[in-house]
Amino acid sequence: MPRFSANLSFLFADLPFEKRFAAAAAAGFGGVEYVGAYDMPMASVKSLLSDNGLEQVLFNMPTGDWEKGERGLACRPGREDAFRDSVVRALDYAAATGCRMVHCMAGLMGKGEDAGELARLYCDNLLYAADLAEQAGVKILIEPINPIDMPGYLLNSVEQAAVILDQLDHPNLALQFDIYHAQIVGGNIAARLDKHLDKTAHIQIAGVPGRHEPDSGELNYPFLFYMLDRVGYDGWIGCEYRPHGNTDAGLDWIRPWMPKS
Repeated sequence: MPRFSANLSFLFADLPFEKRFAAAAAAGFGGVEYVGAYDMPMASVKSLLSDNGLEQVLFNMPTGDWEKGERGLACRPGREDAFRDSVVRALDYAAATGCRMVHCMAGLMGKGEDAGELARLYCDNLLYAADLAEQAGVKILIEPINPIDMPGYLLNSVEQAAVILDQLDHPNLALQFDIYHAQIVGGNIAARLDKHLDKTAHIQIAGVPGRHEPDSGELNYPFLFYMLDRVGYDGWIGCEYRPHGNTDAGLDWIRPWMPKS
């Protein structure tokens, strides 16, 4: 049976962030993930998790200055020190919250920049993060993001990510397989998921098109859930979608997959 985590950067967005933990627990989720909660004291996040019986499944490393357009630091020349600081900060929060997976966003390519040079820097930084995180018992994940939602992002396809993981061959690096992004870049989800499942530590879902509830759009998620059960996937599935309206009102799709009380 799949285990679902609520992405609190997307779900229950009508509530203040700190109230989304209780809402997720009340809806039946056992775990949560989000982009980041670095503006909250670590002790506060830890309390929200324990008070609501939730597992911290995943969050992102600090991504740089989001308001100024940064979408990760790992491939950005001149931002090496900031990247290393972001690794340390993420691992501090991971230790406080018991989180065992952190997503490292690659960053954006500027016009005229050499993709190969940026990729080399990205790989060097991934190895640094993976080595440091391994000492803390935290796995570093990389996630391909489609170029329509995030133009210029360095890592777009599952196949690109698989090549990087093969080349770096680090036991503490793994794939974050976002089915929404993968459907937009390549489709053929069942076959690609099966092919790359050995590299996959976390899966995320949303309907395509629109990034709404998983039961909206062109993907047959029940088929994929049964497939994941059949092949023995025991990781979490992150619900990273934008509800059409009220989050709770759109959760009928998940009821058959929730543990029976």
